[in-house]
Amino acid sequence: MRSCSRWTLYVIVDRAAAGSRPLDELAAGAIRGGADALQLRDKAASARQLLEEARRLLAITRRARIPLIINDRADVAAAAGADGVHLGQDDLPLPEARRLLGPRRLIGQSTHSLEQAAAAEAAGADYIGFGPIFPTPTKPDYEPIGTGLIGPVASRVRRPVVCIGGIDRGNLEQVIDAGATRVAVVRAVCAAADPEAAARDLKALLTRHAARR
Repeated sequence: MRSCSRWTLYVIVDRAAAGSRPLDELAAGAIRGGADALQLRDKAASARQLLEEARRLLAITRRARIPLIINDRADVAAAAGADGVHLGQDDLPLPEARRLLGPRRLIGQSTHSLEQAAAAEAAGADYIGFGPIFPTPTKPDYEPIGTGLIGPVASRVRRPVVCIGGIDRGNLEQVIDAGATRVAVVRAVCAAADPEAAARDLKALLTRHAARR
């Protein structure tokens, strides 16, 4: 669970993107489609609600032997026994999250520039989230970065870099061609008519490109 190096497809199970679809069904479909890691994101949930959701999803990810990461809430990640937390730039500082979660849990951090990516690595992030690459409703206040910095960030930091933000089947090859080897997706799976098939299609493309490198 501690290694992020082999991840290629990171699926964010997001309550807002899921609509009325149950999160446990989405999670199971994403896993069957080849997700290497799942993140639970529910910005509207109370701490109690998020804890309950995390425990339900954790039962699924444990059986599949893939990590479950909790968005933003290190306290909920600790209480649920999840595999880690993903922090934004305005969340609990990474060293504080590490003290709360200990050395065996994963901590990722969202970054939006080369400087932030380097700072996250220096602070001890296990993986770096980088984006938003394209416009996305999940980050309405951020200007898209585009693909031009993917290569420089991947070259600068040694931790695994996960590109995120508006990535879907239609633009995934563009992201891969820019140097990405790992991507996180939200709506490309959560809002798909068939989440399992959508995840499988994304994973197959990532795998084909990885085989050529």
